[in-house]
Amino acid sequence: MAENNLADVKKLPFERAIEELELIVKRLEEGRVPLEESVAIYERGEALKRRCEELLRQAEARVEKITTDAGGQASGAEPLDVQ
Repeated sequence: MAENNLADVKKLPFERAIEELELIVKRLEEGRVPLEESVAIYERGEALKRRCEELLRQAEARVEKITTDAGGQASGAEPLDVQ
């Protein structure tokens, strides 16, 4: 079940993943979740965090920066330098 649960994370859009991650953080901060459940939702939170980071990297790679000529006019675009 855990594998299936984590597999669905890979399908989530960024907005849904970050929303769910925020809910998990809130629940854990409240401290009212039993230990076993805390561990399970923490693991899901880690998977959601990785998903968000992955989606952000993908978006960053698609961003283009505008290049300018000597006069300061936009002359084109080039891919963002992704490290």
